[in-house]
Amino acid sequence: MGIYLDYNASAPIDERVLSAMMEVYRNSYGNADSRTHGFGENARKIVENARMQVASLLSVDKSEVFFTSGSTESNNIAILGLQEFAEKSNKKHIITTAIEHKSVLETAKSLEKQGYRIDILKPDESGRICVEQIKELLSEDTLLVSIMHANNETGIIQPVKEIGEFLKEQKVLFHVDATQSCGKLVEELRELSYDMLSLSAHKFYGPQGIGALILRKKRYKLPPVKAITYGGQQESGIRPGTIPVGLVAGLGVACELAEADYKKNMEHCRECKTIVLEQLAQCGLEYIINGNQEFCMENTVNVSIKGVEAEALMLSSKQYCGISNGSACNSKSYSPSYVLVAMGLDENRISSSVRLSWGAGTDQDELKSNVKKLLNVAKGLVF
Repeated sequence: MGIYLDYNASAPIDERVLSAMMEVYRNSYGNADSRTHGFGENARKIVENARMQVASLLSVDKSEVFFTSGSTESNNIAILGLQEFAEKSNKKHIITTAIEHKSVLETAKSLEKQGYRIDILKPDESGRICVEQIKELLSEDTLLVSIMHANNETGIIQPVKEIGEFLKEQKVLFHVDATQSCGKLVEELRELSYDMLSLSAHKFYGPQGIGALILRKKRYKLPPVKAITYGGQQESGIRPGTIPVGLVAGLGVACELAEADYKKNMEHCRECKTIVLEQLAQCGLEYIINGNQEFCMENTVNVSIKGVEAEALMLSSKQYCGISNGSACNSKSYSPSYVLVAMGLDENRISSSVRLSWGAGTDQDELKSNVKKLLNVAKGLVF
């Protein structure tokens, strides 16, 4: 199977996270909302400890952490959960970008069908949007600005700090999709001004199926977000349903490990990126890196190899490298990357693009060897 280089789709679970989860599944099987016995109390303590671990990583108050099934659900709640407030305040204008995850784009478009005004900004070829575009579009009825921190396909980091600083002086809510940056760009997230933030555990060595929505308080009040599903008062009514204690514990441990190791992990990823870029420079193929690397995550390279169809390369080299050509949520469609299209890249460049992403567990010798084999395969596919 070769080396796994699709961490942006889902990172391998850390053994320490898995061990903590197994302990919970074996010994703490109570419902965290059961109030009449010790089994429920024990489960509740595990959940609240995990809430503190998430809060510590992000430097927020634990009362601002709400568990969800992951970023897709968090993004839906952050946007659709504002409808009641939007109706009352007559603020029905949303600003987002063309490179957001589908859980933001499709959710925003669903509101457009209900009469909301949606502005979708495009980045330039660098992969970054311009803050001035947002400033120019703001109006009295602007409800929300929703921007991802780092793009899942290109790794390009968006100017969310500048956007947050500007918006905190406006009567506009700011949502950040931190799916790719949580647990990695720790210091940046701690300094960021926002109202809502989404994260998923499986992007930073936690389990799939669990995440969180962070709702920051202003003057002791949470953002005016309401539940979008019904059936219980769990998570203060924001997200009903039985809390999956084992998964929550896994998220908590993943956050604790990220807080302890993020600097070491990022240095390792930086060294891996150097290896990948060196292999590309030495391969003799004509290629171009997509997105401005001055603003790119250390664990991602999106590259177009001239004359090589991405689909052919991925299938022909899968014994060496597990790579992709974009978001996992679109992987079955084989349609052109909407992110690269939004950046204005030409059709040939898009069709020849592949994404390599790695993490703290990537072996550097194995990386060097298998990327070299990948590029040798590419040489045989040039047309």
